[in-house]
Amino acid sequence: MSLFRLVVLLCICLVHGQVLAGRIVDSDKWTRKYDHLFRKYTKHYFGPHFEWRWFKAQAIAESNLDPKARSWVGAKGLMQIMPATYREIKGKNPHFFNINTPKWNIAAGIYYDRQLYRKWQRGFNTQERLALMFGGYNAGHGRIRKAYKKALKTYDTVRKWRQLEPLVPKETQGYVRKIRHFMASQ
Repeated sequence: MSLFRLVVLLCICLVHGQVLAGRIVDSDKWTRKYDHLFRKYTKHYFGPHFEWRWFKAQAIAESNLDPKARSWVGAKGLMQIMPATYREIKGKNPHFFNINTPKWNIAAGIYYDRQLYRKWQRGFNTQERLALMFGGYNAGHGRIRKAYKKALKTYDTVRKWRQLEPLVPKETQGYVRKIRHFMASQ
């Protein structure tokens, strides 16, 4: 990477950090209304010692914790789940009710995260697996797997998100960075 590109990247990071300064996951800027659901479903799908705030940070990145959020492509709710993805998840969890209900939207999002997280078991620590999981949630697991295979052509081993980050869509890069920023104090 050239010195110029490095300086530009550093400036962007500094500006980005200033814009989001103070907007961490536990900030008073974010409602605590759904915290019990993030705790409950994190415990259920990831175990009692897993940090539930990662999923709240994800919901902030997805919808700003707005249960009525709708994307231009049709994703719905706090976790911005596509209806087709929700139907697949509901098929495996028939007790899930309505995608528009915050409880089930959060449960489905965290359930889906668990499926993605499990796909990156070998050779990655928790922080890297989280980045790969969030990247897959945003861009699709296939796209992240493709970036991983491409990164293997450059590196002998790929164990860090930063090794494949330049190979994923810019939106996904920003998405993972935003979630990590919200968790910076954790």
